[in-house]
Amino acid sequence: DLTAPLARFVAQNFQTLPKPFRRYAFGPVYRNEKPGPGRFRQFMQFDADTVGADSIAADAEMCMLAADALEALGVKRGDYVIKVNNRKILDGILDVAGLAGDVSGRKLTVLRAIDKLDRLGIDGVRQLLGPGRKDDSGDFTQGAGLSPKDTETVIAYVESGGRDVASTLAKLGELVAQSEVGRQGVNELREIASLIAAAGYGDGRIVVDPTCVRGLEYYTGP
Repeated sequence: DLTAPLARFVAQNFQTLPKPFRRYAFGPVYRNEKPGPGRFRQFMQFDADTVGADSIAADAEMCMLAADALEALGVKRGDYVIKVNNRKILDGILDVAGLAGDVSGRKLTVLRAIDKLDRLGIDGVRQLLGPGRKDDSGDFTQGAGLSPKDTETVIAYVESGGRDVASTLAKLGELVAQSEVGRQGVNELREIASLIAAAGYGDGRIVVDPTCVRGLEYYTGP
């Protein structure tokens, strides 16, 4: 994809590049994965990156860029939504659920369970957080093995999406109040939301969605 050449270029020129370094790129890319309907091994990728920015404003800027790009491509406002989450909040919830020092892989099992909400519903997620789930064919998927109390902590997180960004962040803040990293994540999303609103994008185009966890196992922030 287009990330590897960016990393190579930055590594080779880090001392002389102005910071923050912004760039965009597009072109055909190739993925070594199983093809399927609408999912090809070769496809066109549009890429935008900011490197060397300490400010959370870079994340807010990327959200707004995504919204502008979709509309420039002809996707009408109201027909798309940019979903934002923060890995630090997930780490905070995992801490509160008793997985702070876990090295058994249960953290990843919890993230994957949350990611299946759209397909399995809240009851299916609850089963995968606990002992496990048997599907209609009889196949059994091992769960994360959380206690009932810790399972409900994660379920409360999954259901924390409110009517608006402010209510969602308020609920998330309550859930991770005992976790320093969790509080950092909420504050970062609150700053992103503030910047987005100040720039005129606070009309529902960009939302905080706690259930947006796909790929967040290798993220460290928003």
